[in-house]
Amino acid sequence: MAYTINDECISCGACADTCPTEAISEGDGKYVINADTCVDCGACAGVCPVDAPQP
Repeated sequence: MAYTINDECISCGACADTCPTEAISEGDGKYVINADTCVDCGACAGVCPVDAPQP
């Protein structure tokens, strides 16, 4: 099951820089995770200052 980014996202980009599969990209007002590429590693959640990435 892939992570998703909730509306708490502040578009800082920390998650995208950390993602080992480059599954995260800038979306409309927040970052988004490509569920087909996400490997559910949680790296994004570990660096997010507002806990926006959720399993």
